[in-house]
Amino acid sequence: MQNVLVTGGAGFIGSNFVRHLLAADPQVRVVNLDALSYAGRLDNLDDLPDPARHTFIHGDINDAALVARLLRAHRIDNVVHFAAESHVDRSITGPGAFVRTNVTGTFTLLEACRQFWLGEQGLDAATAATRVRFHHISTDEVYGSLGPTDAAFTERTPYDPRSPYSASKAASDHLVRAYGHTYGLPVTLSNCSNNYGPRQFPEKLIPLLLTAALLGRALPIYGDGGNVRDWLYVDDHCAGVLAILRQGQVGATYNIGGRNEWRNLDLARLLCARIDAAFAADPTLATRFPDAAAARGQPTASALRFVTDRPGHDRRYAIDATRMETELGFLPRETFASGLDKTVAWYLANESWWRGSLAAAPAHRQEMAP
Repeated sequence: MQNVLVTGGAGFIGSNFVRHLLAADPQVRVVNLDALSYAGRLDNLDDLPDPARHTFIHGDINDAALVARLLRAHRIDNVVHFAAESHVDRSITGPGAFVRTNVTGTFTLLEACRQFWLGEQGLDAATAATRVRFHHISTDEVYGSLGPTDAAFTERTPYDPRSPYSASKAASDHLVRAYGHTYGLPVTLSNCSNNYGPRQFPEKLIPLLLTAALLGRALPIYGDGGNVRDWLYVDDHCAGVLAILRQGQVGATYNIGGRNEWRNLDLARLLCARIDAAFAADPTLATRFPDAAAARGQPTASALRFVTDRPGHDRRYAIDATRMETELGFLPRETFASGLDKTVAWYLANESWWRGSLAAAPAHRQEMAP
């Protein structure tokens, strides 16, 4: 692994992965292709380790000519495909963008890799498996919804997507596997649980609640707050992806999870308590965020409000990460407590970042949750 193309590398998980990869491997060079939609930001790439080994390209994964040029010019030997439209609410109101990016964009990348690696470079399947790799980032949402006592999703769980977002990701997963089976393209896939951490756009649950609390706004919770998600700190996800690139079996799928299930309402209350503790420990926060409930001596949780549930809201996701643990020796390093502490601290220290994100976001409903 010498020259890695990362798609969507200016977004939340992608930018964290670029940072993680550059720090973990001093030999690797990263080419970062991102369209800089509302959730992709160049300042996500500030302070990279050894930025001389990072090249940013502003472009669309659907631009076949651009992708082909990048593969050829930079002699790309690994593609890590993060680029995606990923917010369920937006997929409900505007599904076309999700099909274009998640399905057609993935197809464009696969075709370019097939033509370059197996065509121009003339690699047969056996040789390609030792020299190149296409890794596709997917989601636990392709598996559908679980009941309260159902076993967690494994890599063999049948697909049952319930939203335009998850259906578009399921379609892209099938394309990746088909290119592996039909053409011998060396592929791996990972399906991950909900990520959280620094640089997450504030439409997802944790940064949404955190920034709303600091601004003194209501903290919206869909339905009865009983929807359950498995949570994984973003750096742990990045470490898992790198483990798959280094050690994963060609053609295999790996579920990356935190074994960390929380009801949305319970998570919100935990986050509120973290915010209250931060204000108690640092009196200057009340001056910086005077509209916050904590600045007025009120518990942050007093601002929690139930809002109308979104259509087709899946009740529970849970990941069985046994394959990652047994084959690759992967375990998350962060506990939920330590990960939340790091997340809260980052957002408190980077007010200009999240205020800029809120200002740049397209008009959309504010009662967003995963």
